[in-house]
This record gives sequence, structure tokens and C-alpha cells, in this order.
Amino acid sequence: QVQLVESGGGLVQAGGSLRLSCAASGSIFRINAMGWYRQAPGKQRELVATITSGGSTNYADSVKGRFTISRDNAKNTVYLQMNSLKPEDTAVYYCNADLVRIATMWGSFDYWGQGTQVTASS
Repeated sequence: QVQLVESGGGLVQAGGSLRLSCAASGSIFRINAMGWYRQAPGKQRELVATITSGGSTNYADSVKGRFTISRDNAKNTVYLQMNSLKPEDTAVYYCNADLVRIATMWGSFDYWGQGTQVTASS
């Protein structure tokens, strides 16, 4: 069984910083891309940032220059450093991983974490 567990969310004042972590565990053969998505109440889930196994990154325009995604392949962990937080960043943040399980080594599948709440108050 594969699990993605997020941590690091919380309540901060606008302009503050948070660092999210997501650790993948279980019988994992290979992790391809990992990423962060967010969803505010009544809104669609949107991409925040992604990172490939080789370290190539992509960011939503709304977070460029403020957020940084990184990963530690040895720890099967992806991070999201969030600086200069704005009230509009308030959402549940979900970790995502495209990975290959040992039991299904013929292909990769998308996995999601439970989500962690991030609130930036004004």
C-alpha cells in the first residue's frame, strides 16, 4: 500500500512563510513527477507546482517568485516553500505523485495525499 502524507500547513499572517512536506511511503518502485495542487472552497483544484525526477520545475503564474518546489529522492519527499503568503493562497494543499508500485511495475499511476490546510490571514 502506498501513502502520501502532507505536513506543515497552518495559519499564518499575510506576508509570512510556510514549508509543506509530503512523504511517500510503501512498496514503491519508482517515483516520476511530484507536485502540489490546491483547492479553495467552491473552487476547482488547481496546479501550484510540479517537479520531475530530474529536477525540472513548473509553477503557476500566481506563485512564481514566491513558492519553491523541491524534492529529496532518497527520502521520497517533496517540499513546497511558500513565502510572501497572500490571503488568496488560502486553500487545502494536496500532494501528488506519479509513481510505479512494485506490485504494478508495468505502469505508473497518480496518487494523492489527504491534504493540508493553509490559511493566510489579512
